[in-house]
Amino acid sequence: MAISDWPTSARPREKLIQRGANALSDAELLAIFLRTGCAGRSAVDLAHDLLDRFGSLAGMLSAGKTSFCQVRGLGEAKYVQLQAVMELARRHLGEQLSREQVFTNPSLVGDFLLSHLRDSEQEIFAVLFLDAQHRLIDWEKLFFGTVDSANVHPREVVKRALFHNASAVILSHNHPSRVAQPSESDRLMTENLKQALSLVDVRVLDHVIVGGGYTVSLAEHGLL
Repeated sequence: MAISDWPTSARPREKLIQRGANALSDAELLAIFLRTGCAGRSAVDLAHDLLDRFGSLAGMLSAGKTSFCQVRGLGEAKYVQLQAVMELARRHLGEQLSREQVFTNPSLVGDFLLSHLRDSEQEIFAVLFLDAQHRLIDWEKLFFGTVDSANVHPREVVKRALFHNASAVILSHNHPSRVAQPSESDRLMTENLKQALSLVDVRVLDHVIVGGGYTVSLAEHGLL
């Protein structure tokens, strides 16, 4: 049955208008993005096919172009549109961080870092540079590969903090294993960076670890 034949209250677009985006399932939100289905399959059916194929919404959003376009009813144009929507979401989060006092909104920090780091297959060490009011000045991915205390160089982090004239920083890195639990190496790295940055009066407010769809804050766990 085509979506146009469904009761009005069950159609994804009308449901969103009446009840808000939060009321929709992952498949319904995807159906609105897809707009149309294919022969014998509604947009909602196609959305369910996508979620089944990639295992989850996160799996679909992180899919490469080749695997995404192999799904019947999709193509390069849909892939490009999806990447644009995701980048708009990331930039929106960045703009929010630049307006707010970052340290007072840990959920926003977590959402921002998740959007940028959770889908990487290699470890990435990133730093958020903050002004005296703890608003975001800029953020940078500084180190790639196996991230531990041996190859995250405090001198480079200090140089970038001075370049941005930062008063504070939030450290972050991802665990491609999708387990966000901090290791002893993570704690040692954090302590080394705290000591180096304190020499130039830059505070380390937190170290956030991204694993899969979750984040762990060392500050919130009393490990900073």
